[in-house]
Amino acid sequence: QVQLVESGGGLVQAGGSLRLSCSSSGSISSLNFMTWYRQAPGKQRELVASSGSGGITNYADSVKGRFTISRDISNNTVYLQMNSLKPADTAVYYCAAGRLTWSPDYWGQGTQVTVSS
Repeated sequence: QVQLVESGGGLVQAGGSLRLSCSSSGSISSLNFMTWYRQAPGKQRELVASSGSGGITNYADSVKGRFTISRDISNNTVYLQMNSLKPADTAVYYCAAGRLTWSPDYWGQGTQVTVSS
């Protein structure tokens, strides 16, 4: 069983930056698909950014050019660098991992990101 723990959320002004971290209790080299999701109040959970083991990355249109997903295999951590934050980015951000497919097998507990205008 793999446990994922997110950190790095907080309150930031519009235009600011945050870096979210997702630490895995197991080796992320065995987790082929790592994804960040977010859920804003009253809205459905949406995919923000994903990273496949082959180096493939994918981003929601709303965050392209502002957010970057990356992996640090040596530290079993996945990051989400978020720049030029907007109030619309306010949400709980979740880290998820899939071993064999993009469909997550494991979820973190989430970290709150609040962007003030």
